[in-house]
Amino acid sequence: MRNRFQRRDFIRAALVSGGYIGLGASGILAPIVHAFGNIPEELPPDQSIYEMNGEVYVDGQQADKSTFITAQSLVETGSNSHVIFAVGKDAHILRENSKLQLKGASKTLESGLRLVTGKLLSVLGKRVSGEQHQIETTTATIGIRGTGIYTESEPDASYVCTCYGHVDISANNDQQSKETIISEHHDAPRYILADGSAGKLITDAPFKNHTDEELMLIEAITGRAPPFSSVMGYSSPRRGY
Repeated sequence: MRNRFQRRDFIRAALVSGGYIGLGASGILAPIVHAFGNIPEELPPDQSIYEMNGEVYVDGQQADKSTFITAQSLVETGSNSHVIFAVGKDAHILRENSKLQLKGASKTLESGLRLVTGKLLSVLGKRVSGEQHQIETTTATIGIRGTGIYTESEPDASYVCTCYGHVDISANNDQQSKETIISEHHDAPRYILADGSAGKLITDAPFKNHTDEELMLIEAITGRAPPFSSVMGYSSPRRGY
């Protein structure tokens, strides 16, 4: 019953916003004419990949829709490529030219991940015991308790948008540069720099390169709805893309 209500929320929001399906050339979900083209549902336990395009590798092997991604897998994408996948109650969109190492004590439960390079949108389910999920980038370490988060990892800086939820961000190269963010709807995007003055490696950043529709999609394939649709009365995108 609950999953049906969540999918209903997704459909209603998709209708209002024009409907979204797939990833366009920009790497962001592209609009479709008919909103019922591909309404996502929770993936079955034996399926990891919801959608993929181009060159996608899992643990060094070229992937297809039947490839199973575990909480210990290495996932890589080539140019003009992407993969949308779930591991347990966590789901991700890994964009082109990206390398992602998942971390987990078991193959079915992520405890963290390392975005070696590239761009990643994630929704992370709450852990039963309340422990943090951790994301590592080139310049930042992010402790997370059940949230939606978008990250970009480059040699000289990382980008982090807490789409909703609670995160603790710290700069890898400066113990004084730390920040706790509680966000309802993309409230406090940040850059985390590799170099700079002590205590000042975390700076304000613009909102960029991800959409509410993408968050709705990856929450849906884990059987959830994002808080801005189910709690905050979401009916259309709140930011320009």
